[in-house]
Amino acid sequence: MSFLDVLYFIIPSAIFYAAPLIMTAIGGVFTERSGVVNIGLEGIMIIGAFISVIFNLTFADKLAGWAPWLGLVVAMVVGAIFSLLLAVAAISFRADQTVTGVALNMLGLALAVFSVKMIYDKGQTDSISERFGRYDVPVLGDIPVIGRMFFHDLHMTSVLAIAVAFLAWFVIYKTPFGLRLRAVGEHPVAADTMGVNVTKMRYIAVMISGALGGIGGAIYAQAIAGNFSALTISGQGFMAIAAMIFGKWHPLGALGAALFFGLAQSLSIAGASIPYVKDIPEVILLILPYVLTILALAGFIGKANAPKASGKPYIKGKR
Repeated sequence: MSFLDVLYFIIPSAIFYAAPLIMTAIGGVFTERSGVVNIGLEGIMIIGAFISVIFNLTFADKLAGWAPWLGLVVAMVVGAIFSLLLAVAAISFRADQTVTGVALNMLGLALAVFSVKMIYDKGQTDSISERFGRYDVPVLGDIPVIGRMFFHDLHMTSVLAIAVAFLAWFVIYKTPFGLRLRAVGEHPVAADTMGVNVTKMRYIAVMISGALGGIGGAIYAQAIAGNFSALTISGQGFMAIAAMIFGKWHPLGALGAALFFGLAQSLSIAGASIPYVKDIPEVILLILPYVLTILALAGFIGKANAPKASGKPYIKGKR
């Protein structure tokens, strides 16, 4: 296998594994830009993964190829609703946002695992039969080298994730909504003075985060894992938070960081099929994504500046 063949294998794989991280990291960007810290992205991904697999298994016979896509929609709605727990506690009741996020993670896992046990009387669901398709992009797929690398046998979830990242960039930096969102995250008092409803903006941001986190979990469960168990989502939510920070709270920066972590994850899963990489001990490949996450945060978090009001509850009339 030549070096080019290795690239043909590893680059599409990295983008494929990065898709759930991209979605969830972009969700984190929305909340942080509004001034709310969402540590609960892991729990939201778990809920999204759980509900999408249950939906897929229940309606696969009737919906066929549409089952995984509608599973994303269901996960998006449920993720947004589940995130309201964080919004009510952190925004309305001004609870500590970090503690609330940790509670959300614990609740999401407990609720999902308990429900699986009640429904299937075992620790995991059955494997889904309907998954996302892969396609060749006409014309672009025929471009020498690049075509086979980026547009051949393309996962549609990867296209969706990258499209969402660019859409988020446009919304946050090129629309009045994005301006208001950034204003309440940087200086909520000034935004309130200008007539911006800080509480409403933060609620919307948290629900967007929940919707995208739910989609991220659904993509991971339906495209990568193929079922749901307590270990289906095991750290991906925290990787997404790391990608958000590594990307300087910017949608395109988060996209790049998520692709980096996706590469590490693809190596840990598919490394046995890659020359030279397969000679590395398996345990090193398995811990690689988490080690890179720690190193990225340890070496970079001090150099990145979060939105000034991030993590600070807003009390109207108090500076």
